[in-house]
Amino acid sequence: MSKKTARLSQRMYLLRLLVKRNIKNQYYRSFIGVLWTVLNPLLNMIVMAFVFSALFGRHTDGLDYPIYILSGNIIFGIMRSSTSSSLGCLVGQSDMLQKTKVPIEIFPTANVFSALVTFGFSFIALLLVAGFRALPIFGGPYFYFSWKIVLIIIILPAVTVFSLGISYFLSALYVFFRDIKHIYGVILTLWTYLTPLFYSVEALKSELVSKAMVFNPMYHYVEGFRELLRGDIPQIMLSFSTTQPSILAMYGFAAVSLVLGWLFLKAMKNKIAANL
Repeated sequence: MSKKTARLSQRMYLLRLLVKRNIKNQYYRSFIGVLWTVLNPLLNMIVMAFVFSALFGRHTDGLDYPIYILSGNIIFGIMRSSTSSSLGCLVGQSDMLQKTKVPIEIFPTANVFSALVTFGFSFIALLLVAGFRALPIFGGPYFYFSWKIVLIIIILPAVTVFSLGISYFLSALYVFFRDIKHIYGVILTLWTYLTPLFYSVEALKSELVSKAMVFNPMYHYVEGFRELLRGDIPQIMLSFSTTQPSILAMYGFAAVSLVLGWLFLKAMKNKIAANL
């Protein structure tokens, strides 16, 4: 085994350990433990469906409203969870970084993969909700299970890479500018409301806002996932319009995010070591 292969194997092993640790710490001393990864999105869905259904429940274009909310939130949650947890990941591991030659990018990367694990459990919750809503007691087949849902593998790499780029940038910036934690919290709140999580783009009264939605990366990931749930594969093509998600836009935003985040982290690498 070459030195390069051995080094890669060691990094993958460390990455797995960090992901496991993140999942365990997330539910440390919790009575029902990892089960919260399924219950948490379900409870949030119930609250949001109860609050907003009277206002937006009739504008979900083919998806039952609870499923509409949950599907949007679990995709948005990949970005929200991974980037938020990456803010202080380098500062929190200062002892390890100062004493060993661990690559600094492995810590924000571990946070992104941890968010993917959480997404997996949330996806199970989505399938459970879809199954229950399809029962006659709830009024009929709001949602059917199509083989096309497996095409989520088209979207997941894009939203993962997009989140990774932001995580690299934020983890490096936080070392020098701790106030970014509070600023980013406000940005996330605004981003949440600018993404159609509990409303549809068609329901917006402002035509300008509707057209500007195409420049919101999370719009493409959220609505692209919903298109797969509806079984509308032809809609997720290489077009770039204000009303349809685009694979081209998904991977374009992901590439730009990763390049900028990686370059910033690499440029700050030596300064990070000196400021930890």
